[in-house]
Amino acid sequence: MTVREIRLFGDPVLKTVSDPIRVVDARVRALVDDLIDSVKLPGRAGVAAPQIGVNLRAFSYNVDGEIGYILNPVIEELSGEPELVGEGCLSVPELWHDTMRYPYARVSGVDLDGNAIELSGSGLMAQALQHETDHLDGKLYLDRLDKERRRVAMKEVRESSWF
Repeated sequence: MTVREIRLFGDPVLKTVSDPIRVVDARVRALVDDLIDSVKLPGRAGVAAPQIGVNLRAFSYNVDGEIGYILNPVIEELSGEPELVGEGCLSVPELWHDTMRYPYARVSGVDLDGNAIELSGSGLMAQALQHETDHLDGKLYLDRLDKERRRVAMKEVRESSWF
């Protein structure tokens, strides 16, 4: 159980589609422990496995005091009128841009015992479910920005101290 270092924009793992988890073994259990530990830090709403360098479909969340995880999540429902919401990402530190997100999201997946689970919510939970699932598909929120916002964001990345 460890708080893992977050991979930053430019790391190839962040642009790679994650592999499904086929067998829950000690490695996957340790991954979930690390995801939970890593998301508990203040200001974190979610951490996806690729963000800690693991190319598997899993993420943790920390929204409104509720901390948990899901394996092999699939977006089952997005509803409401998409709207611009302020969004940032641990893998793109110090940047914050309005991103189109649905106000409600529902995902299905499994827990460590193979039991089917669903996560759903509106507001920050909906945003986190969409954001973290994007990570598992090799997408960053920057990829969802319109052309002008993306141009500005990429300039900010190039000028950042961490890039």
